[in-house]
Amino acid sequence: MSQTELKIAWATHEAAKYACVNWHYSKSLPAGKMVKVGTWEDGMFIGVVLFSYGANQNLLKPYGLNQHEGCELTRIALNKHVSPVSKIIAIAFRFLKSQSAGLRLIVSYADSGRGHYGGIYQATNWIYEGYFDGESSVVVNGEKMHRRTAYSRFGTTRPAGSINVPASGKHKYLMPLDKAMKIQIATLAKPYPKRTKEQAAGYPPALGGATPTCTLHIEDVK
Repeated sequence: MSQTELKIAWATHEAAKYACVNWHYSKSLPAGKMVKVGTWEDGMFIGVVLFSYGANQNLLKPYGLNQHEGCELTRIALNKHVSPVSKIIAIAFRFLKSQSAGLRLIVSYADSGRGHYGGIYQATNWIYEGYFDGESSVVVNGEKMHRRTAYSRFGTTRPAGSINVPASGKHKYLMPLDKAMKIQIATLAKPYPKRTKEQAAGYPPALGGATPTCTLHIEDVK
């Protein structure tokens, strides 16, 4: 049996958008500046791992960090694949750190409203900080966005014709990138949440769509 060839490289904005629209439940890119890491198997584009500052401007404040010392893992948007997600994320971390020197912490969330509990974070030894009430969002022209994002674009949290999306709680996970940060946040660790019967039966993210040719989606670091 031949072994699947996994390739990780920088992805273009177009590749990231394609992956999120087709293979992520949000159907949208996160707002703001992103670090975009693409994934290929046997030469076929299968998705992206995206890092950004996220919608919350106070994301890093509880940990005594400035905006250049941490970020949020905002999307894991993958089509059907063979390679373990844990391996893909681990390599994406290396790309992130090579592009963004000085990072000390990555934050990510598992949306309980989508049936997620953070299984991939548990499998890769993230620190679980707890369950937090979410904030409502809006859908504008088919794009779901945080209210702060809507305000920055349209000057209001309820643009004309928008649809309100009720809040759902989220599980919060932390990945320290140095020993000192790991020690600092160790006291925040709580027992991992368990998956529900529905999750155990399978609550997969949306998959599907034609896979574009890989040569259209690799770009050098700028």
